[in-house]
Amino acid sequence: MKAIRRLTVRPVLPDPLRPLSDLARNLRWSWHPETRDLFQSVDPECWTASGRDPVRLLGTVRPARLAELAEDRRFLRRLTAVADDLDHYLTGDRWYQAQPGRLPAAVAYFSPEFGITAALPQYSGGLGILAGDHLKAASDLGVPLVGVGLLYRHGYFRQSLSRDGWQQEHYPVLDPHELPLAPLKERDGTPAHVALALPGGRELRARVWLAQVGRVPLLLLDSDVEENDPGERGVTDRLYGGGSEHRLLQEMLLGIGGVRAVRTYCRLTGHAAPEVFHTNEGHAGFLGLERIAELCDEGADFGSALEAVRAGTVFTTHTPVPAGIDRFDRELVARHFGPDAELPRIDVERVLRLGMETYPGGEPNLFNMAVMGLRLAQRANGVSLLHGGVSRGMFAGLWPGFDADEVPITSVTNGVHAPTWVAPEVFRLGARQIGVQRAEDALAVGGSDRWDSVADIPDQDIWELRRTLRAQLVEEVRERLRASWRQRGAGTAELGWIDDALDPDVLTIGFARRVPSYKRLTLMLRDRERLTELLLHPERPIQIVVAGKAHPADDGGKRLVQELVRFADDARVRHRIVFLPDYGMGMAQKLYPGCDIWLNNPLRPLEACGTSGMKAALNGCLNLSVLDGWWDEWYQPDFGWAIPTADGIGTDPDRRDAMEANALYDLLEQRITPRFYERGASGLPDRWLEMVRRTLSLLGPKVLAGRMVREYVERLYAPAAEAHRAMDPDSARGLAEWKARVRTAWPGVSVDHVETSAATASAELGTTLALRVRVKLGELAPEDVEVQAVSGRVDSEDRITDAAKVPLKPVGGPDLEGRWAYEGPLALDRTGPFGYTVRVLPAHRLLASGVETGLVAEPSGDLVEAAGLLMR
Repeated sequence: MKAIRRLTVRPVLPDPLRPLSDLARNLRWSWHPETRDLFQSVDPECWTASGRDPVRLLGTVRPARLAELAEDRRFLRRLTAVADDLDHYLTGDRWYQAQPGRLPAAVAYFSPEFGITAALPQYSGGLGILAGDHLKAASDLGVPLVGVGLLYRHGYFRQSLSRDGWQQEHYPVLDPHELPLAPLKERDGTPAHVALALPGGRELRARVWLAQVGRVPLLLLDSDVEENDPGERGVTDRLYGGGSEHRLLQEMLLGIGGVRAVRTYCRLTGHAAPEVFHTNEGHAGFLGLERIAELCDEGADFGSALEAVRAGTVFTTHTPVPAGIDRFDRELVARHFGPDAELPRIDVERVLRLGMETYPGGEPNLFNMAVMGLRLAQRANGVSLLHGGVSRGMFAGLWPGFDADEVPITSVTNGVHAPTWVAPEVFRLGARQIGVQRAEDALAVGGSDRWDSVADIPDQDIWELRRTLRAQLVEEVRERLRASWRQRGAGTAELGWIDDALDPDVLTIGFARRVPSYKRLTLMLRDRERLTELLLHPERPIQIVVAGKAHPADDGGKRLVQELVRFADDARVRHRIVFLPDYGMGMAQKLYPGCDIWLNNPLRPLEACGTSGMKAALNGCLNLSVLDGWWDEWYQPDFGWAIPTADGIGTDPDRRDAMEANALYDLLEQRITPRFYERGASGLPDRWLEMVRRTLSLLGPKVLAGRMVREYVERLYAPAAEAHRAMDPDSARGLAEWKARVRTAWPGVSVDHVETSAATASAELGTTLALRVRVKLGELAPEDVEVQAVSGRVDSEDRITDAAKVPLKPVGGPDLEGRWAYEGPLALDRTGPFGYTVRVLPAHRLLASGVETGLVAEPSGDLVEAAGLLMR
């Protein structure tokens, strides 16, 4: 029979065991081994059955067992020690508190998904896992972050396979009362809500749930409340589901409702108000509009409020392709703002101008969430060096007149939260060398360039560790494979072969990620006979573990999954290559440590960062990857192998795949498998182990989320907080008025004359020329601008590369024609073809850079020709 109503019955813990509830509700247990070990000892069978979720465990353990533990002095001593450790972790000073200078009192971090633990399934892939790792690393460092997201009642989806290998999606309903969450409550005990106005006088209400991620509160908004109509109740039903209006409402709730939730949380708890707002991808971009509306309610005009909001906002873009950005029809956005809907005090046209693609190559009827994110943030970044460059090119239209490399988008390369992703066995080996506390600090906080202590670990110990992890993966794979085949309808009699699937002594390759076409799940199948020979080689075989989900609406991705599954079903190779459905955090934490090679073969440069290889590297797994994302930045032959790419302009996609697949097979045949199976005098694969050692010691410190968050604090959060403080109402109004005046006057700015002391078109290295320039400023004054000399080597088309920029000083004016004179030195510090030019940029003390306004005045074509601006 089916129940007509579902309730959650919470256990009543004996008084001595009450600290267990606090430990279960703080998600630090997901990366703290001692806490997990404590919960496992409560009831090992229930711990496994609960999916290693402390909240579920405490809801299923027998009362008699709890009573027994309440009298167990040894258990109570362990409980006290773990509870005291958590209290010290939450209240003691950490890295952030020891930093000089005035850092932000708080930072609000908005993301559409968060991958904290499998027990809170609110993620689909890399963006969510990255956001979860960001929160956990911020907690370890003591950064006063407040996370903001949505609570999806169906999460993303659970994946299984049909008999013929087609992806099936399942959407189990999540009950917040059964998750490690607590409702945020008003002081009178009622649930805290936020509300958004909808067209036609309707309202979208959302309840606020709190997940405690170590020191970091994570606020999750849930629209499934009784006050909403059925349509509004479903706004937070699924991650990345529904049509355009559904997605727009999700993003309005995340951004606008999220700011309101942060204000409510700070009011109720006394938490410091955020000085910096960090928008993790464009989905949360509407947060800037809500903050503008707040300031307008306090008496600011729109322009002043916009400047104040921009000063304290950081925007991170994660996509390297325009197709990956949410874009909405102009009329849809317009309907949801204005007098009859949300933010009625802000003119709809002002809202629209923030997101419209009003630049060359844009579609002027589309509202682009990333464009709005960039226009509402004074600081922006990509997530690897390569991706920063790709992003500057992709969004260059927003800064016309500037070369792509001057577009104000920097980069902070992603990292991963080592305490979450490093296998306990790997941690114990490191702790044996340097002690538990130093090992914990090295993984969580980082700060060193290399982990030299790895050099002292004997080869034998590393090799035994790698085999242990491989053997654990083999057992995990067999268990999951058996469950998958049963779901596909196979009987027990058909599954005897699974007992021999994979081998703990065979070179193991992992490939696990989402399945969009650019990640090329099936590139390994390009030459199936050649792959089969590699899998079945009599002396140097390989085995491959594959996992990944295609988006429910992506039939192309589902066909790739089916193609891989059908190959892996072949009786000839099924003991050497497997596909595991329902890839998630629980599977990943076994997969990364157990693999010897982590394979990554996207189309370059479409992988913004690709953090899965980082997690593998932290466990001593070597990377085999296209030079994309982080691998392009940090690859060295010491750490693994680079798959050569054929990404030149005009390369036929089919030919490109063929060339890169052949390069992959060649590497496996000629370099990777020989090195793994080759034995030295000690009977161990000496050269392989040296690569493992270098991966751990040299690459390990780089890939940490602790390093990433420290970079965000130092390079983005601290400057944004300083800019926020400087932007008081008078300063904001002054900057807005100044920008308006400069934009109006800019057509009257020009470079009229350029001359140097050079007598010929050549000069010796080290020569310094005197440069004299005359510029017209029209209605502007010298304090409104900076006149720059820009110089460097020139290419065959006379474009300046690797430019040096030097400000020139005003020396007189205006003359009778209204021109101002500027002078300065021009150092000839490079040999070969050398060129220079001059330009005028707006200048103001509150600008983050001269490029910010997108305005520039350069010499006319005639003047360039007359000035002879090239020296050869």
